[in-house]
Amino acid sequence: MELRDIEIFLTLAEELHFGRSAERLKVSPARVSQAIKKQERRIGAQLFERTSRHVRMTPLGEELHQRLKPAYDDIQAAIAEVTSIARRPASTLTLGVMGAQMHEMRPALARFRARHPTVELQFKEVFFSDPFGALRAGEVDTVATWLPVREPDLTVGVVLREEPLRLMVATDHPLAGQESVSMEVLGDHKLPRVDGPLPAYWESTVLPVCTPAGRPIRRGPAVSTFYEVLALVAAGDVVCTVPDEGRRYHAQPDIVFLPVPDAPPVQWGLVWRTDGATPLVHALAEAATEHEGPTAR
Repeated sequence: MELRDIEIFLTLAEELHFGRSAERLKVSPARVSQAIKKQERRIGAQLFERTSRHVRMTPLGEELHQRLKPAYDDIQAAIAEVTSIARRPASTLTLGVMGAQMHEMRPALARFRARHPTVELQFKEVFFSDPFGALRAGEVDTVATWLPVREPDLTVGVVLREEPLRLMVATDHPLAGQESVSMEVLGDHKLPRVDGPLPAYWESTVLPVCTPAGRPIRRGPAVSTFYEVLALVAAGDVVCTVPDEGRRYHAQPDIVFLPVPDAPPVQWGLVWRTDGATPLVHALAEAATEHEGPTAR
């Protein structure tokens, strides 16, 4: 007996009316009648007594109903439970992204999603003024940030890529017309001062404190977000060194991005709490490792 025929039988057993049963099942009354006759032929006895005024189950129909109903309910419950499991995320992985890292990691994220389709991948913006706060607070499972990271409680899982450093200046700045600048020229200008709990060694990778010749690089107004940096640079209050993603994702009509050929490239990596390395974190790192790897742009 097919599941649909069982459903028709059980519905008619409840309604004891061919029309109402057909309406509930969204089929024609003839379809209900055909299914019942088919079941009766297979069993070799009547399951329902029909008259022009009423429909009632025979004793054999009652017996079949008592045996089929619990089994049918179990089948429906099992299907509903498995469907619910399939539709809800098995778990969640939250990635902290700084700047355009979500876009840069698209190939790795696509691989991760293909391998873990039931995992809900969430994103939280992390600011350079507090690069590790969300990670340590458990708000994110891992964060994509520039390197080096030399924190005793954090692990650098994989190097994602590397890219050159640029210098942002206003379009009317004296340096704006040059094809490139050297790191030494930073000693003649101000960089923004970052306001936040960030390690000095980590900050100096992008915002150096002195030139190659040892001249100190002055600091200007405090900033805590990249858009504050853009505003200060556009106003001519500071110049600012920035990874090349700034040029690719934040081009501005009043800002020029100048190459800095003698600046070391900036590396980006995936970092997580050493005591929070879950299987999903490792799975994301594995997917990222299979990317084209660190490349200079």
